[in-house]
Amino acid sequence: MTASDQGQAHRSDLVGVLRRARAARVVVLGDVMLDQQVKGSAQRLSPEAPVPVLRPVSRLYAAGGAANVALNVAAMGVSTTLIGVTGCDQAADTLAGLLDRHERLTNRVHCAQGRVTTLKIRYVCGGQQLLRVDEEDTSPVSANDQAQLIGSLREVMGEAQVLILSDYRKGVLCDGMLASAIDLAREAGAKIVVDPKLADLTAYAHATVITPNEHEAQASTGIDTSTDAGAAAAAQAIMERTGIQAVVVTRASKGLTMMEAGQVAQHISTDAREVADVSGAGDTFVAALSVALAGGARLCTAARLANVGAGIAVARHGTTVVSDADIENTLVLRDLTTTDKKIVTLQEAAACARTWRRLGVAVGFTNGCFDLVHPGHVRLLASARASCDRLIVGLNSDSSVRRLKGHSRPLQNEVARATVLASLAAVDLVVIFEEDTPIDLINAIEPALLVKGADYRRDQVVGADLVETWGGEVMLVQLEEGHSTSTLVSRARDQQVA
Repeated sequence: MTASDQGQAHRSDLVGVLRRARAARVVVLGDVMLDQQVKGSAQRLSPEAPVPVLRPVSRLYAAGGAANVALNVAAMGVSTTLIGVTGCDQAADTLAGLLDRHERLTNRVHCAQGRVTTLKIRYVCGGQQLLRVDEEDTSPVSANDQAQLIGSLREVMGEAQVLILSDYRKGVLCDGMLASAIDLAREAGAKIVVDPKLADLTAYAHATVITPNEHEAQASTGIDTSTDAGAAAAAQAIMERTGIQAVVVTRASKGLTMMEAGQVAQHISTDAREVADVSGAGDTFVAALSVALAGGARLCTAARLANVGAGIAVARHGTTVVSDADIENTLVLRDLTTTDKKIVTLQEAAACARTWRRLGVAVGFTNGCFDLVHPGHVRLLASARASCDRLIVGLNSDSSVRRLKGHSRPLQNEVARATVLASLAAVDLVVIFEEDTPIDLINAIEPALLVKGADYRRDQVVGADLVETWGGEVMLVQLEEGHSTSTLVSRARDQQVA
């Protein structure tokens, strides 16, 4: 199997896991909260103290903690039940409104008299967080509230494949609740995934998987987790002390280390391409891991899927929800980053174009023989790519070139020409077509931009009228004088004669 085939198989495995999980059910129990982001501008310092004065411009609300975990699970296409406690206040009403919007999420969060809803307010200016204010009650929930939580869990656990315990130490998952919840899930035959907060991880004994970050793993075991070997040793120690079947240590930029009972540790590099905000990324990781396990995936596959989900989350600002479509789109686009993967069929190009359009990405198209790539070609492709987000190049096949240019052409076969084009940063996809014109390709791709050299008139550009029917544009690029394949061929022949 080639590296390209392996990449396709890997992507298919992860997409298959997501799709199988749609028939599953996940229950989330834990500390729900509301996140508020206050965005503003700061133009001056306060005369009272050396601090900026923030002028609020917008206020954004998002579900946080266990509520964010549940929304992520639901967004990945899985039926989800959320169980937790809020106060009887405005923050609780706002949170309920956010939760009730999702049809796959059943909200079984109840209001407790005398408590306040956990509210995290982040003040942001210029993309930088200036301050966070937490309003919360971290005392254990009352005995009556615990009984209500356990009652709700007992009612739904029988149909669930996974129970997520999302612990933020805000009072829901106190010792008695943890033991009862784990016992109920084990009786139901469900997997138990724990996102811990306690340093003493024995409180989560007999769970299926626990996902401490490297600081939590180090605090629990006293083992330095800054290296792969240290993280693996900490994971082993956690399993031995708790009876938990598997440990996934999340290690930020170093990726993650996972270990299952009786197996060697595996280390997976981070999937994050860029980091804008880590808020809620751990929630997305736990959600995606649990979705994969609910779909019957092995832990190593589940961890890889979770790694992709968390990578998407950290690239976004604020607490965010990552959907199954987000993950599938990311997996598809990632397969197109190397030269061999850029050369695709018409059907594959059309599918990619549809995905890009769904993401709001502007797709451009140009075509040609590109027999000997020269500065004129490079300028055309660079100008085209600068005017769109993704550029697809239609390449005439060998037989098509012969019909257009004569039997002495092409000088390079279609595979060689496609490989050269695919190696250029300006080119995102290359599609070889057999026809004399690319009209079928244009119709399938539906580009927003059609690009040709300025040696063509607008009325000579194949597909121009078609592109404009769906609101696309036609662009003619000024060519480099003195550069053409025919000129290069003639010059080479003249030199041979001389």
